[in-house]
Amino acid sequence: MANDEAAVLAAVGPRLRALRKQRGTTLGQLAEATGISVSTLSRLESGGRRPTLELLLPLARAHQVPLDELVGAPATGDPRVRANPIVHHGVTFLPLTRRPGGLQAFKQILPAGTPTGDTGQQTHEGYEWLYVLSGRVRLLLGEHDLMLAPGEVAEFDTRVPHRIHNPGPDTAEVLTLFGPQGERLHVRARPRSR
Repeated sequence: MANDEAAVLAAVGPRLRALRKQRGTTLGQLAEATGISVSTLSRLESGGRRPTLELLLPLARAHQVPLDELVGAPATGDPRVRANPIVHHGVTFLPLTRRPGGLQAFKQILPAGTPTGDTGQQTHEGYEWLYVLSGRVRLLLGEHDLMLAPGEVAEFDTRVPHRIHNPGPDTAEVLTLFGPQGERLHVRARPRSR
């Protein structure tokens, strides 16, 4: 086990050097971006300095890569997302993504007549895309009152007053992608063949 850890730590320096060179960044530029001195960066890359979390976090941020990629962490194994349901005003939310922040995916299960509680439209930062899997949902979006059936999609800025409701009579299931900072879904379509 100790040999495995030593091998992982020894590989960090060459990985940092390769990443920096691949991006065409000098040690000086990286030092300016991270606040880590040029000599410390040089010793990290050559293996003369042991990598610590305090050094690796700003480097991961500067290179815009996950920390796991910097240290060459082994695969975690099981890629399945184990959803812990969240029930809010009668609606069940099943998270389909693991990472915090950024674009999030959820499956929502809306029994007839849900959500309960506050019936007003709400606003918040972000951007939402929803796809109706089964049942029907009513989307109140600003001045629009839309009924969405299975296979229909809606995409909207969540700063516009909105509310999603299941008028019944059946349970509705919806797939939702939500970007809290206004990230938008980018759909790529193939050009029509002529």
